[in-house]
Amino acid sequence: MTTNQPRSGYTLPVFACAAAVAALQYLKNKNQLIQQVTIDLIKPAQIVNIPIEQIACLTDYSVLAITRSDPGDNLDLTRNTPIWAMVEWVKNLPSHSPEKVRESQLSDNIVIQGGEGIGYDEKTGHTAIYRYAKQLLLANLEKQLQPQDRILITFILPEGKQLATRTSNAAFGIVEGLSLLGTTGISQPLTVPEQLEQYQTLLQQKAQEVDCLVFCIGENGLDFAQKIGIPPKQIVKTANWLGPMLVTASLAGVQSILLLGYHGKLIKLAGGIFHTHHHLADGRLEILTAYAAKVGLPTIDLQRILNQETAENGLQLLRELETITGENWVNRVYKAIATAIDHRSQTYIYTHCEKNVKVGSLMFDRKRKMIITSEIADTLLQQICYSNLNHS
Repeated sequence: MTTNQPRSGYTLPVFACAAAVAALQYLKNKNQLIQQVTIDLIKPAQIVNIPIEQIACLTDYSVLAITRSDPGDNLDLTRNTPIWAMVEWVKNLPSHSPEKVRESQLSDNIVIQGGEGIGYDEKTGHTAIYRYAKQLLLANLEKQLQPQDRILITFILPEGKQLATRTSNAAFGIVEGLSLLGTTGISQPLTVPEQLEQYQTLLQQKAQEVDCLVFCIGENGLDFAQKIGIPPKQIVKTANWLGPMLVTASLAGVQSILLLGYHGKLIKLAGGIFHTHHHLADGRLEILTAYAAKVGLPTIDLQRILNQETAENGLQLLRELETITGENWVNRVYKAIATAIDHRSQTYIYTHCEKNVKVGSLMFDRKRKMIITSEIADTLLQQICYSNLNHS
């Protein structure tokens, strides 16, 4: 009996580039039938064919082409997402100016901009189209242009705003849509056991050097940890496998662990959920409501928290109640949650491998503003920072 191997796919910048290439080709020769285009991925050095779903002239000078994301056998929320690229001839490309920060000039011939569903940095206004996507566009478009040609490309993700609410983009200051982000063209799938094994191997390597590790759930946690000065040698990315990673760390001889992450993830541990992927279990608002009840929040406000759409909205409601009542609800509620996370994590470890490991927790919000540190986390942070100063 044979098992099918996971199928690889391509990252979002590849499909955006394919739509732009198709639109340019159609703009140059409107009578041709374009069902797929050839794309040089650059990284890796590979030529691939990408299907084109739809294509049409908008005016004599502009064409719209549509591709659809196929990341392969990965848990990727952009699966089957349509990607639009509108390419238009322009006599004079607009120069980059503060008034047009969502535009980016790639070359003398090409300007790109983010349209509906493409996120942008709320601080700078710059569109969230990053280095690899730009390299890909230049490599595949410039060779099709004459020196006198000038084009403006607008990328659109019709479902981008909606999908972005299911990501941590806002924690990085990217709002109103998704990013064209990636460092390679291949979206290489790994089975769940393979992914977990990779994380565990890296953890075990770091446990040979230090006895205190900082667990970060996702890229936003990694970024936050680095910004507050935690040494890279102590940082371990866990993704959603908090339970298995806690046990692996304890068996590797780790004496203490700082859990650092977005409150909408870590809050699940206070409810005894140690695999935090939303496909497996949620309960964030129910847990938030329960601990708010524990510290005495009035029933009418508990009902309002339970009816919020997200944990972030629940946090904002607590902040609003603080302003109205003068009570420090955020600190009271989240201190109770952080204490429960510490206790339940330590109990989880002991239950699975009879090891006593000190666990503390630090939570931040969507804007990467710290909400709370538990008492154990305060102690661990002091130790980590003191040790870092002595070795720097």
